[in-house]
Order: sequence, then C-alpha cells, then structure tokens
Amino acid sequence: MYTHHCRARNQQRNIPPVVHQWLSNYGQEIHDGSGAIKVYFNRKSMREMERDFGRHFIQENKKYLKVYRVESLRDGRVITAGWLTGRIKRH
Repeated sequence: MYTHHCRARNQQRNIPPVVHQWLSNYGQEIHDGSGAIKVYFNRKSMREMERDFGRHFIQENKKYLKVYRVESLRDGRVITAGWLTGRIKRH
C-alpha cells in the first residue's frame, strides 16, 4: 500500500510500478534507525535478477536499479521512493 506522498513522488520521479515489484522480490532491506526500512538494489540482488532474467535484462533496466523506497515499520506502507545519488549509509 502506497501513501499519497509516495504516489506523487513516483509520478514526479518517473518510477514505474514494476520497479516496486522488483524491490519487493529482490531488494535489500536496511533499517534506517527512525522507524522505517530502506529497500534498494545491491550487488547480490542484481546477481539474483540476472540469474532469473538474464544479463540483457539488467543492461536494459540498469537505470531502474538505482531506485530505493522507504517503508514504515509500523504499518508496512510505502512512504516514499527516489533515485539513489550516493551510497546507502549503514549504521
């Protein structure tokens, strides 16, 4: 379930709905320390996708593998989504 804010950000940032499905199936989760989970693609998740879909799929969709989303720990709703511009900070 997506918040109104997330739906607006997906549209503004041109993030297709299928990328959220990929994040659900292959994304790496990390707690952000403030009641939310960041979900993003790392090397392991990209290798799994390459194994399932092939190298050509990864090459064609490389830009979408820089998407992340933030989910609430309380109710599991997707709060926002965006494009990674740097590294994910781990605590």
